Amino acid sequence: MSEHFGTLSDGTEVHRWTLERAGVRVRVLSYGGIVQSLEVPDRDGHPANVVLGFAGLDGYLEHPEPYLGAVIGRYANRIAQARFPLDGLTYALEPNNAPNSLHGGGRGFDKRVWDVTPVEHGVRLGRVSPHGEEGFPGLLDVSVTYTLDADGALRIAYEAVTDAPTVVNLTNHSYFNLAGAGSGDAGGHELRLAASRFTPVDDGLIPTGSPDEVAGTRFDFRQARKVGVGYDHNFVLDKGVTELPQEVAELYDPSTGRALTVATTEPGLQLYTADHLTEPFAPGDGIALETQHFPDSPNRPDFPSTVLRPGEVFRSETVYGFSAR
Repeated sequence: MSEHFGTLSDGTEVHRWTLERAGVRVRVLSYGGIVQSLEVPDRDGHPANVVLGFAGLDGYLEHPEPYLGAVIGRYANRIAQARFPLDGLTYALEPNNAPNSLHGGGRGFDKRVWDVTPVEHGVRLGRVSPHGEEGFPGLLDVSVTYTLDADGALRIAYEAVTDAPTVVNLTNHSYFNLAGAGSGDAGGHELRLAASRFTPVDDGLIPTGSPDEVAGTRFDFRQARKVGVGYDHNFVLDKGVTELPQEVAELYDPSTGRALTVATTEPGLQLYTADHLTEPFAPGDGIALETQHFPDSPNRPDFPSTVLRPGEVFRSETVYGFSAR
């Protein structure tokens, strides 16, 4: 089901699509590919929205920086000094997180209107990112497909092709609060994460070297424990890059019994505890679990590659599963 959601200043209409299956209801916007709401039941069968979002389009336009629920690209996370080398050339990007580039630049995929096509149990969003958009080389034809599985799991499948060598790193930037959006601090949620290493970062959140072991540090979530605060870090998933999604994380809220599992094909997961959220939200109101490649990979040949070349197809898939206990 689709409905009118708002109109941009240039007259472009924004629509909202509603998906519902197995007791789960998801609302997706054509603007930014945003997951506006995601309703799942608690242990008593009572549904609640478990992602942060705004009721109207104006909220997203007035508060763009949290990237609430949006598709992030052409490159999720940070690229150091807003530049990277590729095939002997250096490409300069917008330093929108000075001196670095963040989440694709000042007008990344999160601020674009996507073409939406219904598919079985979901919707397919598509757009063409032209050569030079935000400084990235190559025309990129990209699609993001949201579907609900038979058990109500939200499956996000990304696909892209290019006409020239480029870099690609896509994710979804939903903030989860399994007690319900607007219920307050999510730091009491318990997190289990199949990652034995993480990438230490400098003050600009750029990786400083090779991944470190989590053992004996506050980054060790191999056994479930409360999340707390102070995280905006990439975790190196033990499974690496995989052809099919494999489960890598579980987030659990003891107060409602809601549990979220994360399965992905990606090699990394950015844990962000939303310490910098501002009004109308508060720090810690949600937890982002962004499946992706590592930050600054275009400048780090020792990290898994994010280079996409003509004739290749970029594919990535992440599945958010829900249950209650």
